[in-house]
Amino acid sequence: MRGSATATGTGVRARAHRLWHRLPTGPTRMLRGLSWASLVANILIIGTGGAVRLTGSGLGCPTWPLCTPESLVSTPEMGIHGVIEFANRTLTGVLGIIAVAVVLAVIRWRRDRPDLFDLGVVVAGGILLQALIGGITVLTGLNPFVVGVHYVISTLLVCVCTVFLFRLGPSGGASPPGGRASRLLRPLAVAIAALAGITTVLGVLTTGAGPHSGDAAAGRSGFDATVLQHLHATPSYLLLGLTVLLVAVTVMLRHPARRAAVTLLSIEAGQIAVGLFQARNGPPPLAVGVHMVLAAVLAASVTWMLCTVWVARPARVGAGR
Repeated sequence: MRGSATATGTGVRARAHRLWHRLPTGPTRMLRGLSWASLVANILIIGTGGAVRLTGSGLGCPTWPLCTPESLVSTPEMGIHGVIEFANRTLTGVLGIIAVAVVLAVIRWRRDRPDLFDLGVVVAGGILLQALIGGITVLTGLNPFVVGVHYVISTLLVCVCTVFLFRLGPSGGASPPGGRASRLLRPLAVAIAALAGITTVLGVLTTGAGPHSGDAAAGRSGFDATVLQHLHATPSYLLLGLTVLLVAVTVMLRHPARRAAVTLLSIEAGQIAVGLFQARNGPPPLAVGVHMVLAAVLAASVTWMLCTVWVARPARVGAGR
């Protein structure tokens, strides 16, 4: 028996050794695909989380980690609300699998690129934390402040996934640039990022005071939603103005960040348009959902712009003529 157990242990170690050496030791097409999948899935779960809330399905699965005290999955008696809530929980599992795959794809590369390994671990740990906060959200009856924290962490994970993608690219390991362009653009980029963060938090508070609680029995924050709408709009317009300035400066300097700046400006304009539509119409659940997803896309765009400003060197005026 002892010999059989020893042989079994040796076989397991041999298989583990072979699997370890099959892991990539550098950037691969698969890693880039997994990185994009992680970013898209982290944005998508914000959309499905919004669907849970906007359809009144927040307590479609009234317990956690099981959907009901007797069942892991939703049951026919729970109707569409149970299906929507359980689908959102299932996507969390998919996110976790993708995050672990990303970590495994960089683990043998971690000595050369510890930044990628650390970022991958942060995303994987953040998803686990989100699963726990999701459980607290259900157990507290959709407390609006817990729901708000849940959304903010999701947005931060989108930012981390974006940094991972940027650093995986050819300019990810470049030295930070110096010179007058950087001294001008960096404070502007940081101000834009700070305003985007403030706008997002105020948007979360506005939603927490609004009519879409996720369930008829769920409480609201007690804040004045109308006042919060105005507070939320003010930094949004400041953000738009600073981004217009960023576009003008990067175009004038022919800085590589100009494409990221233009993309960011386009997203902000769309987000403001949706916000104005909400303010004048109710707000309709579909518009709120679009606003939530666009906020996540905006966070990714701001992060990419910030990374580009910090790393990319401006082209010389007249180069290539």
